[in-house]
Amino acid sequence: MIKIHEILSSFFGIGYIKKGGGTVAAIATAIIWFVAVAEPDSPIVLGVTLVVTLYGVWAGNEVERNWGKDSSKVVLDEVAGMLVALLFIPVSVVNVLFAVVLFRFFDILKPLMIRKLEKWPGGWGVMGDDVLAGIYSNIVLQLFLLLQLW
Repeated sequence: MIKIHEILSSFFGIGYIKKGGGTVAAIATAIIWFVAVAEPDSPIVLGVTLVVTLYGVWAGNEVERNWGKDSSKVVLDEVAGMLVALLFIPVSVVNVLFAVVLFRFFDILKPLMIRKLEKWPGGWGVMGDDVLAGIYSNIVLQLFLLLQLW
Protein backbone atom coordinates (compact mmCIF):
# COMPACT_ATOMS: atom_id res chain seq x y z
CA MET A 1 0.00 0.00 0.00
CA ILE A 2 2.89 2.38 0.71
CA LYS A 3 3.92 2.24 -2.96
CA ILE A 4 0.61 3.67 -4.18
CA HIS A 5 0.93 6.49 -1.61
CA GLU A 6 4.44 7.23 -2.88
CA ILE A 7 3.28 7.30 -6.51
CA LEU A 8 0.30 9.54 -5.83
CA SER A 9 1.92 11.83 -3.27
CA SER A 10 4.84 12.40 -5.67
CA PHE A 11 2.21 13.14 -8.37
CA PHE A 12 3.36 10.30 -10.56
CA GLY A 13 7.06 10.94 -10.00
CA ILE A 14 7.22 14.73 -10.28
CA GLY A 15 8.29 14.85 -6.63
CA TYR A 16 11.51 13.05 -7.53
CA ILE A 17 12.71 16.09 -9.48
CA LYS A 18 15.60 17.44 -7.40
CA LYS A 19 14.94 21.17 -7.83
CA GLY A 20 11.59 22.77 -8.54
CA GLY A 21 9.37 19.71 -8.14
CA GLY A 22 6.70 21.80 -6.42
CA THR A 23 6.67 24.32 -9.25
CA VAL A 24 6.49 21.56 -11.86
CA ALA A 25 3.57 19.97 -9.98
CA ALA A 26 1.77 23.34 -9.79
CA ILE A 27 2.29 23.93 -13.53
CA ALA A 28 1.18 20.39 -14.39
CA THR A 29 -1.98 20.90 -12.32
CA ALA A 30 -2.64 24.23 -14.05
CA ILE A 31 -2.28 22.62 -17.48
CA ILE A 32 -4.62 19.77 -16.54
CA TRP A 33 -7.09 22.32 -15.15
CA PHE A 34 -6.93 24.44 -18.31
CA VAL A 35 -7.53 21.44 -20.57
CA ALA A 36 -10.02 19.47 -18.47
CA VAL A 37 -12.13 21.94 -16.48
CA ALA A 38 -14.99 23.75 -18.15
CA GLU A 39 -16.91 24.73 -15.03
CA PRO A 40 -14.61 25.66 -12.11
CA ASP A 41 -17.56 25.73 -9.71
CA SER A 42 -19.06 22.36 -10.58
CA PRO A 43 -19.72 19.80 -7.83
CA ILE A 44 -17.30 17.40 -9.56
CA VAL A 45 -14.44 19.92 -9.41
CA LEU A 46 -15.23 20.70 -5.77
CA GLY A 47 -15.35 16.98 -4.98
CA VAL A 48 -12.03 16.26 -6.71
CA THR A 49 -10.39 19.13 -4.83
CA LEU A 50 -11.71 17.82 -1.51
CA VAL A 51 -10.70 14.22 -2.26
CA VAL A 52 -7.17 15.25 -3.34
CA THR A 53 -6.77 17.34 -0.19
CA LEU A 54 -8.05 14.68 2.22
CA TYR A 55 -6.11 11.93 0.47
CA GLY A 56 -3.00 14.14 0.71
CA VAL A 57 -3.36 14.29 4.48
CA TRP A 58 -3.62 10.51 4.69
CA ALA A 59 -0.80 9.85 2.20
CA GLY A 60 1.36 12.48 3.90
CA ASN A 61 1.08 10.51 7.13
CA GLU A 62 1.89 7.25 5.35
CA VAL A 63 4.94 8.35 3.35
CA GLU A 64 6.39 10.27 6.28
CA ARG A 65 7.46 6.90 7.72
CA ASN A 66 9.82 6.27 4.78
CA TRP A 67 10.57 9.75 3.48
CA GLY A 68 10.67 11.80 6.68
CA LYS A 69 8.72 14.89 7.73
CA ASP A 70 7.35 16.99 4.85
CA SER A 71 9.62 15.42 2.24
CA SER A 72 10.23 17.38 -0.95
CA LYS A 73 9.11 14.23 -2.79
CA VAL A 74 5.55 14.97 -1.69
CA VAL A 75 4.08 17.39 -4.22
CA LEU A 76 0.43 16.39 -3.92
CA ASP A 77 0.17 19.34 -1.54
CA GLU A 78 1.05 21.66 -4.43
CA VAL A 79 -1.59 19.94 -6.55
CA ALA A 80 -4.22 20.51 -3.84
CA GLY A 81 -3.12 24.12 -3.34
CA MET A 82 -3.39 24.84 -7.07
CA LEU A 83 -6.83 23.25 -7.21
CA VAL A 84 -7.95 25.53 -4.38
CA ALA A 85 -6.37 28.56 -6.05
CA LEU A 86 -8.36 27.89 -9.23
CA LEU A 87 -11.76 27.11 -7.70
CA PHE A 88 -14.53 29.44 -8.92
CA ILE A 89 -12.08 31.27 -11.23
CA PRO A 90 -13.13 31.45 -14.90
CA VAL A 91 -10.82 29.30 -17.00
CA SER A 92 -8.57 31.44 -19.20
CA VAL A 93 -4.86 31.50 -19.97
CA VAL A 94 -4.35 34.73 -17.99
CA ASN A 95 -6.29 33.51 -14.95
CA VAL A 96 -4.51 30.15 -14.84
CA LEU A 97 -1.05 31.70 -15.28
CA PHE A 98 -1.74 34.31 -12.64
CA ALA A 99 -2.98 31.56 -10.29
CA VAL A 100 0.32 29.69 -10.69
CA VAL A 101 2.36 32.82 -9.98
CA LEU A 102 0.27 33.79 -6.95
CA PHE A 103 0.22 30.26 -5.55
CA ARG A 104 3.99 29.84 -5.84
CA PHE A 105 4.47 33.30 -4.28
CA PHE A 106 2.40 32.41 -1.23
CA ASP A 107 3.75 28.85 -1.06
CA ILE A 108 7.42 29.87 -1.17
CA LEU A 109 7.31 32.99 1.02
CA LYS A 110 4.69 31.59 3.44
CA PRO A 111 3.29 34.87 4.80
CA LEU A 112 0.11 35.38 6.84
CA MET A 113 0.06 32.27 9.05
CA ILE A 114 1.05 29.86 6.24
CA ARG A 115 4.34 28.96 7.94
CA LYS A 116 2.48 28.10 11.17
CA LEU A 117 0.32 25.54 9.36
CA GLU A 118 3.44 23.89 7.97
CA LYS A 119 4.38 22.99 11.54
CA TRP A 120 1.21 20.97 12.13
CA PRO A 121 1.89 17.26 12.59
CA GLY A 122 2.06 14.72 9.76
CA GLY A 123 -0.15 15.06 6.71
CA TRP A 124 -2.00 18.04 8.17
CA GLY A 125 1.21 20.07 8.11
CA VAL A 126 2.13 18.81 4.65
CA MET A 127 -1.22 19.87 3.18
CA GLY A 128 -2.26 22.77 5.42
CA ASP A 129 0.26 25.37 4.29
CA ASP A 130 -0.37 24.71 0.60
CA VAL A 131 -4.15 24.77 0.96
CA LEU A 132 -3.91 28.11 2.77
CA ALA A 133 -1.57 29.42 0.04
CA GLY A 134 -4.24 28.32 -2.46
CA ILE A 135 -6.95 30.12 -0.48
CA TYR A 136 -4.94 33.35 -0.41
CA SER A 137 -4.22 33.03 -4.14
CA ASN A 138 -7.90 32.50 -4.85
CA ILE A 139 -8.90 35.55 -2.81
CA VAL A 140 -6.43 37.76 -4.68
CA LEU A 141 -7.64 36.39 -8.03
CA GLN A 142 -11.27 36.97 -7.05
CA LEU A 143 -10.45 40.57 -6.10
CA PHE A 144 -8.66 41.18 -9.38
CA LEU A 145 -11.64 39.80 -11.29
CA LEU A 146 -14.12 41.78 -9.19
CA LEU A 147 -12.15 45.00 -9.79
CA GLN A 148 -11.82 44.07 -13.49
CA LEU A 149 -8.08 44.60 -13.48
CA TRP A 150 -7.83 42.61 -16.72
